[in-house]
Amino acid sequence: MDAWTALADPTRRRIFELVAARPRAVGALAELVPVTRPAVSQHLKILKSAGLVLDRAEGTRRIYRADPAGLEELRAELDRFWNQALANFKQLVEHTEEDP
Repeated sequence: MDAWTALADPTRRRIFELVAARPRAVGALAELVPVTRPAVSQHLKILKSAGLVLDRAEGTRRIYRADPAGLEELRAELDRFWNQALANFKQLVEHTEEDP
């Protein structure tokens, strides 16, 4: 699953926002979203496979945080999208101005 598809789910997007704000364990995340701990784990698994989160062992817990490389790729895709959209808009405006 790609990053955009992974973030399309509102619960998964909320979990991502929480780990982007600061690293958190599954239990801490489960307290902040309206799903069970197993469901949080499944969402994190999808986010991890999409390249959006990293995890590390801390005792018996796993701590999740946003993956900077995944965020960089999302930003690059948005930049490409907006650069193309603005170029298209500029071309449309210039073409409209040329027509009387």
